[in-house]
Amino acid sequence: MGDLGLPETRYALSGDINIAYQTMGTGPGDIIMVPGLASHVEFMHELPGYTEFHRRLSTFARVVTFDKRGQGLSDRLSDAPSLEQRIDDVRAIMDTIGSKRAILFGHSEGCPMSALFAATYPDRVSHLILFGGYAVAAMLSNDMEKRIAERLKFWGTGEMLKTLSPSRATNQNAIDQFAKYQRLAASPGAIKAISFLNAKIDVKAILPSVQAPTLVLHRRGDASIPIELGRDLAAQIPNAKLIEYPGQDHFHFHGDVEALLGDIEEFVTGHRESSCADLDRVLATVLFTDIVDSTRTAAAIGDQAWGRMLDSHDKLAIQTVQKYRGTLVKTTGDGIVATFDGPGRAVRCALSLEAASKQMGLPLRAGLHTGEIEVRGRDIGGIAVHAAARVMARCQANEVLVSRVITDLVAGAGLKFSERGSHELKGLPGRWDLFAASA
Repeated sequence: MGDLGLPETRYALSGDINIAYQTMGTGPGDIIMVPGLASHVEFMHELPGYTEFHRRLSTFARVVTFDKRGQGLSDRLSDAPSLEQRIDDVRAIMDTIGSKRAILFGHSEGCPMSALFAATYPDRVSHLILFGGYAVAAMLSNDMEKRIAERLKFWGTGEMLKTLSPSRATNQNAIDQFAKYQRLAASPGAIKAISFLNAKIDVKAILPSVQAPTLVLHRRGDASIPIELGRDLAAQIPNAKLIEYPGQDHFHFHGDVEALLGDIEEFVTGHRESSCADLDRVLATVLFTDIVDSTRTAAAIGDQAWGRMLDSHDKLAIQTVQKYRGTLVKTTGDGIVATFDGPGRAVRCALSLEAASKQMGLPLRAGLHTGEIEVRGRDIGGIAVHAAARVMARCQANEVLVSRVITDLVAGAGLKFSERGSHELKGLPGRWDLFAASA
């Protein structure tokens, strides 16, 4: 896992083009997420709901996201890639990660591409999931050129979010984030080229050849891709199951996602173990720690010595969390994530772990925040988890930083705090007052 527990970006070679991808989870099956118009595998983690949605999928599959050639972190091109080139990129990623057979999850423009891949490589697709999709682009608008011109006019401003996800339309912070995502994902020229190419999409003739079990998902109020196109898509694929949802959001990770995730899990696994009923929402203090300059230290002392130090650190972390009655959620390679039902014990645990790690020659940074979390089996999710990670990102070496809510909750507990200023935390609204803790 990369920084703050997020997946690392890797590259697959498709011909002479490098395709950026990420994986999350460990199996047993693979879900390849085929993006719509644009993507950026790293910055999309900044969009509310995106990481949580994929983490839920990763409880029962290895989830693979990627940027189409010409976009995001993949190699940029002078021309827009054809559908044939795009499906070859999926094949290249599968070969790179050793995936012989996978579940394809297409979104929007990714749906016709996914259907084409499933028809072309039937032995490599176990299931096909199509969300907010269509078969024939010409059915989207009578005046496609005007539609594309409107898209280009507002590209990079975030205005499209008001149509794509009306549930987020009044949140200016979400609009600003989406604007930055658009600018990073693709230039206006690249979007113009891919939009005109997408306008010619028509995979209706190949849909009867799709052999994989298919689940078509669509929100009835989707203003970007009307529900009628989803119904038509499902009708053309043999034995496809169509599920319609209330709401207007075109993004699968916005709006009410619980029923959607449950239906996907049941389609893939036959049961709903990670469904909403199994999600516990509790108030907790979340602790993130990270060894500072771990890569440099590992290079300086060698892999074997570094491995022994990490083992000692992990043993220390487990013992310290237990001592302060916390729950170790996971280790992150060079740090931990833990939860506590008391913020005072959480802060004391962080201070104890920081002091002991310093004696071992491992400078540590730690961040804490208290809020409501979602307990998902052995993992946790929710805004409070992201907040704790972002607080940690503001730490210096050998420092324990906390949010204001923690200082308010532990008043009178004998802990000391020094002001560290007001900060913007990536992906979170407003400004956050941070404090350095000491015993």
